[in-house]
Amino acid sequence: MNTNILIPLLLTLFAGLATGIGSLIAFFAKKTNKKALSYSLGFSAGVMIYISFVELFAKSKSILIFKYGEQLGTAQTVIFFFIGILFIAIIDKLVPSTENPHEIRSLESMNKTPKKDSRLMRVGLMTALAIGIHNFPEGIATFVAAMNNPTLGVAMAVAVAIHNIPEGIAVSIPIYQATGSKKKAFKLSFLSGLAEPIGAVLAYLILMPFLSEILLAYIFSIVAGIMVFISLDELLPAAREYGEHHISIYGLISGMAIMALSLILLN
Repeated sequence: MNTNILIPLLLTLFAGLATGIGSLIAFFAKKTNKKALSYSLGFSAGVMIYISFVELFAKSKSILIFKYGEQLGTAQTVIFFFIGILFIAIIDKLVPSTENPHEIRSLESMNKTPKKDSRLMRVGLMTALAIGIHNFPEGIATFVAAMNNPTLGVAMAVAVAIHNIPEGIAVSIPIYQATGSKKKAFKLSFLSGLAEPIGAVLAYLILMPFLSEILLAYIFSIVAGIMVFISLDELLPAAREYGEHHISIYGLISGMAIMALSLILLN
């Protein structure tokens, strides 16, 4: 396999399978570290928002302005940015609202005695499905970012991995409580993360044969929209649900600052 393709695929695989890390944390940690989770989710949002506006949106705009002129190029950048937002919003709408993949589940609930409960099992399965649906466009976003710039790809993979950890917890806890099987809970959590590398593979198979600089510019704008929506609709609200509003904002600013510094040093 071409090394240029292998690295983005591996980064996407790493990001997706972080749900498995969340599952392991659910099994071995005794207490929810709300401050660390709040900071981490804010950090992930900061990285995504910074990359979206400073790198992807700006690069898309630059390419399209060069091709179509200032007004039309800018208009197309904005249009495709909102197409990305609309795309992920529709996916979000299709996910059953009662099984929110970003619902906070405390690790303390793992200490409860497992019992056969079909409703809990359904919650776990639906959460795994919801996370798989959400992770699909994230896989495409990570893959495309890494194809264009490995530095961006690494940053994206880390940001997505951080926010996949609580999702792994969200899948594992209800399934373990319903079945008493850590193995089954880990397996389903792990599998839900595979949607991201699947998204990357499909992006490669479908988009790569037609890839041009203009198409890449459109994809950058769409991906920027997807990441901004995820940050504002999922990551920051989840961080605030842990009750640490200021810590999540510190994480957000830290993520932006570290991303800015890394792009200055590595580009």
